[in-house]
Amino acid sequence: MAITYEAVKDLSAQLYSWSLRKVPDDTKLGLERALERETQPGAREILKMMLGSARRAEQDDRFVCSDSGVPVFHVTIGTAARLDGDIKAAISDGFDELVETIKPPLLKHVTNPLTNERGFKGKDMPLVTWDVAGGADWVEILCQPKALGSGRWAALETFSFPTLAEIEAYVMKVVMQAGSQHCPPVIIGVGIGGSFDVAAKIASKATMRPVGSVNEEPVLAAMEDRLLAAVNATGFGPMGTGGDTTALAVHVDYASGHGYTPVAVCFNCWINRRTRARLHADGSVERFE
Repeated sequence: MAITYEAVKDLSAQLYSWSLRKVPDDTKLGLERALERETQPGAREILKMMLGSARRAEQDDRFVCSDSGVPVFHVTIGTAARLDGDIKAAISDGFDELVETIKPPLLKHVTNPLTNERGFKGKDMPLVTWDVAGGADWVEILCQPKALGSGRWAALETFSFPTLAEIEAYVMKVVMQAGSQHCPPVIIGVGIGGSFDVAAKIASKATMRPVGSVNEEPVLAAMEDRLLAAVNATGFGPMGTGGDTTALAVHVDYASGHGYTPVAVCFNCWINRRTRARLHADGSVERFE
């Protein structure tokens, strides 16, 4: 069977709606573990409030945060999948339909950067990146809405043959510049190498890794441990109130490249919105998160 335009339209709209109403399970577990470790009374109260908000949103089927951000999708197409229809148009049309029907309604967050005019549509919106999976007969769609807390303080700089210490120092420079403005505790993604655009994509993809997972590359696993400890030692704490919990995780990945090495750093706010599902060739939908 072919994966149809209608199936992609419906699923992409559902993923965006679901992502606004639920904090991912791995992130809630990360918040619970942070609460157990947190030593500052004020920070503990903020973490309790976050967990309560997450549970209440699920219970009442409401948005966790009123800032619904803008729709960002990461689509992976299996090379053995059969497609029936324009799936790029399907994602755009699914968003249009959702705007008309979703309760509570979305706010106008889509912004024209040339005029600052805000609305629900705009050039290249929704924002979609594409990848392929060899031999797979499915299409996987991941939705990760981007709002102020998960987009404003991302940064990238290009180095020449940097040492690991220089890379870590740059990550901490970006962390200090962001301060607590990105609604911590955050998930931090770091992309090293490749090219300008590849490093940014790696950093963004790194934030999708489950909180609590261990990097398969020992050098990067050790770097993540060092950076997480350093970030939490800044004392910004949950929502900037002070404490031991400024980040829930630091996730790092890399690509080989030339001698010049771009390093990209990005953040997800404490809600860490993320939903993902696959459309299979038999028409079934497999939901992961």
